Amino acid sequence: MKKGIVIGIVIAMLGWAVYDMLVDKGDSGASGNGEKEPQMRVAGDGEGLEGDKASENEDVAGGEVGLQKGQKAPDFELQTMEGETVKLSDYRGQKVMINFWATWCPPCRAEMPDMQKFYENEDIEILAVNLTQTESDASDVTEFVDDFGLTFPILMDEKIAVANQYEIKPIPTSYFVDSEGYIQYVALGAMNYDLMLQQYEQMD
Repeated sequence: MKKGIVIGIVIAMLGWAVYDMLVDKGDSGASGNGEKEPQMRVAGDGEGLEGDKASENEDVAGGEVGLQKGQKAPDFELQTMEGETVKLSDYRGQKVMINFWATWCPPCRAEMPDMQKFYENEDIEILAVNLTQTESDASDVTEFVDDFGLTFPILMDEKIAVANQYEIKPIPTSYFVDSEGYIQYVALGAMNYDLMLQQYEQMD
């Protein structure tokens, strides 16, 4: 039993080391065309990102785009596991939970059953953004989804471009976006069903 726990911890640490190495590479490197890569930074230890600097870009529908509570969530476009193109803006008019995760992340595994229950029981859309570049193989994602019986969209962030856009450091990280596209809550770390429901009920 102890041996299994030790092996699990070692695997988790190795996974995090790989992710951290990729993040550091993105922070310090430059792209082939000479442009600096998007920066990732460590999120704070509070419940949200209210104190962080945000983008001053304006959404076409009005409202400041940024990563703080009360700002418009930045739009993005990714493909699902099935190859379908999905944009966050496609879900305007619906409540959305954006979850950043990876198969090697133990807290991500811990919250997935509650996320599936949340998706089934409430009128919520879940966009689960997989940090695909950090996975050892894309088949790990397929196996993970099958094992947990997940039915919400799994989006493949193959170059962690969206993770960079949302300045993700710890995973899992979840953004709760209301029907108008505004961020209402940012969760750093795993959530349980009760907390998901609490934040859902506070959104318009």
